[in-house]
Amino acid sequence: MTQPPARDERSGATYEAAGVSIDAGDKAVELMKVWVEKARRPEMVGGIGGFAGLFDASALKAFDHPLLATSADGVGTKVAIAQAMDVHHTIGFDLVGMLVDDLVVCGAEPLFLTDYIATGRVVPERIAAIVQGIAEACVQAGCALAGGETAEHPGLLGPDEYDVAGSTTGVVEAADLLGPGRVKAGDAVIAMAASGLHSNGYSLVRHVLLSESAGAGWTLDRHVDELGRTLGEELLEPTRIYAKACLDLARSTATHAMSHVTGGGLAANLERVLPDDKVVTIDRGTWTPAPVFDLVRRVGDVAQPALEQTLNCGVGMVALTAPDDADRAVALLAGHGVDAWVCGEVSAASGATGEPAGGTVTLRGQHPGW
Repeated sequence: MTQPPARDERSGATYEAAGVSIDAGDKAVELMKVWVEKARRPEMVGGIGGFAGLFDASALKAFDHPLLATSADGVGTKVAIAQAMDVHHTIGFDLVGMLVDDLVVCGAEPLFLTDYIATGRVVPERIAAIVQGIAEACVQAGCALAGGETAEHPGLLGPDEYDVAGSTTGVVEAADLLGPGRVKAGDAVIAMAASGLHSNGYSLVRHVLLSESAGAGWTLDRHVDELGRTLGEELLEPTRIYAKACLDLARSTATHAMSHVTGGGLAANLERVLPDDKVVTIDRGTWTPAPVFDLVRRVGDVAQPALEQTLNCGVGMVALTAPDDADRAVALLAGHGVDAWVCGEVSAASGATGEPAGGTVTLRGQHPGW
């Protein structure tokens, strides 16, 4: 019987031959350490490299009745723009914005965040750039980057493909919890300007502007006059982080609820924080969306209802605030660098035939210039 040839151990299969580089992963960790250290809070215990991030929960003893809030999210197909442009340090802002601004709508202060990066091939400098953006955004939001995971998935993702996701935890005093139960008729609807598209609706935007078969077929390096920069630069504009401004608003004014305007648009997200016996009317005439929204509308011949159900259309966050505090709230937000204005009002649902049903939002009028 013929014997198989002796196996040369030096030429046997290895993890690296299968497409996973331990050395590249180790280098990525070394490169990101400096950024992780910048995103710390005094409650963090230990440093990078452990199996779990540690947070000193004794800090919660200062609360009478602490409620922990948690959120998980990603950034959607905006990563396709970052990959195509080979620009990766801004995508972390998008991730943090999607996470922490979901927490603050209930009045919770973000405490810490963990991230997950999956990629077809670990390029240490690219991973470090992503983490740099996450860490810088954590500093802006006031939360710690407690840990994360980088996973190399050859065969599942292309060598230059990646996706990012994360989760965050925050805390709010039970007595200070914001939400539908606090909303009152007469509350002013305060709109907070978005920095751009944020991180929602990119499948529509890419279809309209970039698709060669079904859309305009534009390239990312195309200079667009109405944007004042290239299309790629506009599409990579980072998500605005409202966390600190909104926490200040909750603590300093009679704000009863807030809504983060993400997938689904302004009306659908605001309805999530409305009680069943209240309605909101919003006047589109109080603001002009940034040019990128009108660009998508015109180039793609997108009907306004479809646009408003997909994109934030210029409003990234909304607060429902007692009318006597509306002017003070707008001024407070301006002090945080957030343009804000009163765009509507809460009223009691009448129940009359032909009138809006309770718990709904109606947009009326038209944006100037549209």
